[in-house]
Amino acid sequence: MHVNPAAAEAAILSLSKSPQPYQACRFILERSQVANARFQAAAAIRDAAIREWAFLTGHDRRSLVSFCLHYVMQRASSPEGYVQSKVSAVAAQLLKRGWLDFTAIEKEAFFAEVNQAILGLHGVDVQFIGLIFLESLVSEFSPSTSSAMGLPREFHEQCRKSLELEYLKTIYSWAQAAAVSVANKIIESESEVPETRVCTAALRLMHQILNWDFRYKKNGAETAKTVDAFSAGLTDNSLLASRTEFSVVQPGPVWRDVLISSGHIGWLLGLYGAMRQKFSSKSCWIDCPVAVASRKLIVQFCSLTGTIFLSDDGKLQEHHLLLLLTGIIPWIDPPDAVSKEIESGKSESELLDGCRALLSIATVTTPIVFDWLLKSISPVGTLSLLSTLTCEVVKILMTSCMDEETWSWVARDILLDTWNALLVLIDNSENSLLPPEGINAAASVFTTIIEYELKAASASAFKEEDGSDYFQASVSAMDERLSSYALIARAAIDITIPILTRLLSERFARLYQGRGINDPTETLEELYSLLLLTGHVLADEGKGETPSIPKAILTHFLDITETEKHPVVVLSGFIIGFAEQSLNPEMRAAVFSPRLMEAIIWFLARWSSTYLMPSAESISNNNRSVHDHDLQLQQSRLCCSFCCDSTQGKLVLDLIIRISMTTLISYPGEKELQVLTCQQLLHALVRQKNVCLHVVTLDSWRQLANAFTNDRALFTLHADNQRSLAQTLVLSASGMKVEESNQYVRDLVGPMTSYLVEISDKGDLKSIASLPDVILSVSCLLERLRGACIAAEPRTQRAIYEMGFSIMNSILVLLEVYKNEFAVVYLLLKFVVDWVDGQINFLEPQETATVVNFCMRLLQLYSSHNIGKISLSLSSSLISEAKTETYKDLRALLQLLASLCSKDLVDFSSDSTEAEGTNISQVVYFGLHIVMPLISLEMLKYPKLCRDYFSLISHMLEVYPEMIEQLNSEALSHIFATLDFGLHHQDIDIGDMCLRTLKELACYHHKEAGSGRVGLGSHAAGFRDPDGNFHDGILGQFLRSLLQLLLFEDYSTDLVSAAADALFPLILCEQSLFQRLCNELIEGQANPAFRSRLANALQSLTTSNQLSSTLDRLNYQRFRKNLHNFLIDVRGFLRTV
Repeated sequence: MHVNPAAAEAAILSLSKSPQPYQACRFILERSQVANARFQAAAAIRDAAIREWAFLTGHDRRSLVSFCLHYVMQRASSPEGYVQSKVSAVAAQLLKRGWLDFTAIEKEAFFAEVNQAILGLHGVDVQFIGLIFLESLVSEFSPSTSSAMGLPREFHEQCRKSLELEYLKTIYSWAQAAAVSVANKIIESESEVPETRVCTAALRLMHQILNWDFRYKKNGAETAKTVDAFSAGLTDNSLLASRTEFSVVQPGPVWRDVLISSGHIGWLLGLYGAMRQKFSSKSCWIDCPVAVASRKLIVQFCSLTGTIFLSDDGKLQEHHLLLLLTGIIPWIDPPDAVSKEIESGKSESELLDGCRALLSIATVTTPIVFDWLLKSISPVGTLSLLSTLTCEVVKILMTSCMDEETWSWVARDILLDTWNALLVLIDNSENSLLPPEGINAAASVFTTIIEYELKAASASAFKEEDGSDYFQASVSAMDERLSSYALIARAAIDITIPILTRLLSERFARLYQGRGINDPTETLEELYSLLLLTGHVLADEGKGETPSIPKAILTHFLDITETEKHPVVVLSGFIIGFAEQSLNPEMRAAVFSPRLMEAIIWFLARWSSTYLMPSAESISNNNRSVHDHDLQLQQSRLCCSFCCDSTQGKLVLDLIIRISMTTLISYPGEKELQVLTCQQLLHALVRQKNVCLHVVTLDSWRQLANAFTNDRALFTLHADNQRSLAQTLVLSASGMKVEESNQYVRDLVGPMTSYLVEISDKGDLKSIASLPDVILSVSCLLERLRGACIAAEPRTQRAIYEMGFSIMNSILVLLEVYKNEFAVVYLLLKFVVDWVDGQINFLEPQETATVVNFCMRLLQLYSSHNIGKISLSLSSSLISEAKTETYKDLRALLQLLASLCSKDLVDFSSDSTEAEGTNISQVVYFGLHIVMPLISLEMLKYPKLCRDYFSLISHMLEVYPEMIEQLNSEALSHIFATLDFGLHHQDIDIGDMCLRTLKELACYHHKEAGSGRVGLGSHAAGFRDPDGNFHDGILGQFLRSLLQLLLFEDYSTDLVSAAADALFPLILCEQSLFQRLCNELIEGQANPAFRSRLANALQSLTTSNQLSSTLDRLNYQRFRKNLHNFLIDVRGFLRTV
């Protein structure tokens, strides 16, 4: 190794691929003085054993596991920890590989050795190594951390179930006993002792086990994830923000004696408390491994819930949480003193773990129980402590540098998640579950938060944008944090709404009074933050649905009977009135900066989705979901303030439209503002039909439509906004009668299509086409027409069809002219894709023929120029990101063919017969002939293009396998080459699509041949080339390729079932070839044992489980099982030979 390290390392690495290298590897492990050589030898034992496991004798299997165990035990004091860890991991992996083969007695023998080590009978070092082995074992049996073994998922699940039911609790008890056995030595010692390492490992193992995803009851049945009545408020983790990682622990009643009744938690708290008291003078102690492991385990115990606790109205769990909280309080209380120590240099780890503990407790309790826990032993409740702690952390944030993430940022996020866990269920409940002290606590936190946010906003006013992206980001950047603030505000809504009203009022007044005198920048930034926060408090995000008024708002202010005096109505009107001032040019120039307008537009979009013109059905549905009569009145009162029948509602709607038009025209170049206006605010208005009914009657809406059609200023909008605004304007037609809606769309898009036709008809088009103004005009028109196509609905289908029909020739002319302008070509193709996709299912036969013919002309023209085709000789340049633009048009062509395919699946025309003789499958196959030469295997390395391609190919070959005869040899060869490429693709979905395609092709041929027909005909038959060499047909080629993949290559085990479904009909179609391949495999085995084992496995593959040659569901299931067993038996050693 020292003389020629490279050669030595290569020799050792080759052992991993050598047959039965165990003696050589043992020799290296026992004799080599080079740690890396021993590490590689251990890896080679693992690789070879996993590969050859099926052919190892029971004695060999046991001896390999025993060797690894004995090796690490005998060298427990070795300083080369990474070698020890590797050998321990190999022992764990081999034990798992043989888990279903070893008898119970053999397993017990292994565990008995480990137990002897953990008891400390052979010294502290051996005790530590025993714990490390168990840590590796638990990790191997957990699906999320297990090593790949090339075995089906079912194997891993069986191992997991067995360990969970039979050994996991025992392993936990051993770790517990190991920690107890060394605890006193640690506490009594004045310095670090070897026992500390053992205790740390034991605590870490216990934490790892509690992180286990417990699934099974004692009887082996899978548990339902339910909780008892005490945890009726258990928070769904999906409702919480993703800032903090944590997990709920639900091990079941069988664990009660070990975790609850044994006094184990009290001992753990006592251990940490004793160490904390003794070593507190050492500032670094708090971050030492044993302290960190102890706190992690304590925090994990705070998440314990479910049936492990008795059905005693939660008394046992209350006692459990109170015990934990008592131990945790010193970490975080009093908050001001703790934070002072941290600012003076003490580690923040303990405080952060205390915050995590509060989050865990909040996750498994209701707010009332959470508050009661501390109140039962002190004058204040837990909510008050949480409030004080949150306020202290936020105050520290105010005094720290806001550009840098400090410990207070982390603590703030954890505490906000804690409030989320407590309040998210309250926010969706009719009755407030927060005790009075909790309401005051929430109000206090919200007041501090507002103070912090306003200070932060003010401080950011004069910063350069590159100094901090915290406040200079987009409107949505703070959404997650603001959502948490909103929950806190709603918990004390009686207090927080007036606070927001007062703060906004003060800032509005300050702007009006200081106009032209004082610099408004700080005030504008504060208003920006206040508007975002207010929007989150008053309304929820729709996420595709129409949001309801938050329940927290409905349950308060019930004593206010006059709608106009309702605090929410007052606050909403106050902001809307301020927004109206932006229509005044003088005020707009002096006060309404683009950034402030972003906040206003965002607020109006969010607010209008909830409060503006709710439908009668929506109000009725919401009332049905609210059982209390007073709440129903409150709901109706809030909705009616801005409803369709009120003058106020229509005025607000008109105002919002006028403000939107102002932002689009008066703030050119403000991309973020325009995105909010086009894609959020205006789109929100037309999302609801009841609003559309009134939108289309307003002069302001007609003015917006007219400006969009005729005002050149709006041509400067970004392409996405052009498309979105056109889509919004067309969608508004849902508020009209059918004929009126079609005429409205014609009037809207008519000038655009006329302009596009006018450009395409210019005699000097070729000479002016490359001018920037012309390219801009063409691009804008295409984006707008795309938006109209995307918005197509049955009621406007006729107008959209006429729109596309009128510019068919123009599209072809422009495609010819702009053949070298990739961006324009892409837009032309995308327009056609969107238009065809929205129209094809509604077209009558004659119209279908027209559209299909147009598509064929488009494809031919595209192909004739080789647009997008790149020589494989240039493939080295494809690594450049810019080159991906070249393939967008090819994706569009594939999507176009896929859209045409849908006509055969869904057809809404009045006469769905093919009266005009249009055969969609023939058309698409013709399109494939055109597109195929343009798509190389190199291009298929681009994920999106690859998915679109295989989606189309798999659909065509599955639905129309008989059409394969119509493909020419070049296209056919290309398809089969790409299918083979897809079989080996790392994307599981692509591999699955290819396997489904092979299955359908083989099934089609098998059934056709069985009925005396040709099936795939000459494509399935083998042939001899001019040199006399025999070549398999396509099914034979894929049979070879699939067997090669399954037996010798790497792939996801998730594909095994799909592969079985493809392999079964392939074998039936090519039985003689399959038999020949089997014989070749068997004869290629030099080892007689391997040869015999392989022959038996191949025989079982096609005969076991009463498998027959009928392609039905039952036989597919039988063959899947056979293939799973076959791969387990032979794949390992075949990959070596």
